[in-house]
Amino acid sequence: MKRERRFLPHVDSWLLDGLDEDERKLASAILESCTAHLLPAGSRRRIGDLVRADALIVESGFLVVRASSRSARRVVVAEAGAGSVLLAPNDREHLQALTDCWVAVLPPSQLEDLLAISRVATTLFRSLGTALRLRQDAASYFANVHHVDRVRLKLLQLAEQFGRVSPDGIRLEFPLTHDLLAEMIASARETVTRAVDELQLSGFVVRDGHSYKLLISPEALDASR
Repeated sequence: MKRERRFLPHVDSWLLDGLDEDERKLASAILESCTAHLLPAGSRRRIGDLVRADALIVESGFLVVRASSRSARRVVVAEAGAGSVLLAPNDREHLQALTDCWVAVLPPSQLEDLLAISRVATTLFRSLGTALRLRQDAASYFANVHHVDRVRLKLLQLAEQFGRVSPDGIRLEFPLTHDLLAEMIASARETVTRAVDELQLSGFVVRDGHSYKLLISPEALDASR
């Protein structure tokens, strides 16, 4: 079921973090005029289903942006969790929610008004910078001819950006199938299955419900990439 709501001034968006009282009131009023969409886990939405937007902000949950080619092959071109900013998908892309997600739509006029608030502009710039770094890092993984290395690096990237630290590792708290991993690294599902099996045998990762847990400490995460 699709659900929509308007932002309310008392609802804390991550865009409001660190603002003084006057800035917060102004940004809240702008966000109140934007629409937020609930994407239930497993649902798909194309930009045509949303109002015209320059950007989308992910308020909660985790989703991916999938693109389809004329050959019907699908690839994941972006991953986004709470605090992420996305460009509006084109007509060959769609959003797929892996968990329940709230996504706010920023039309051109509202985005321009938010960018006029210097601290909000800085927050948006940093979020876009993080998104760009994720894309550049993901593209660099294709230089690895060994698919087990591609899978390992992708899991590390997801853990670093979206993982939750637990006493015995870093959990990815969203469903992650072999098909989805294959789309993230432009590989075949069967190849990813073999790579995941190898990584589990080596003690790098274990299955954790419908997702995975990396058996690595936060301190060792940067050094391992």
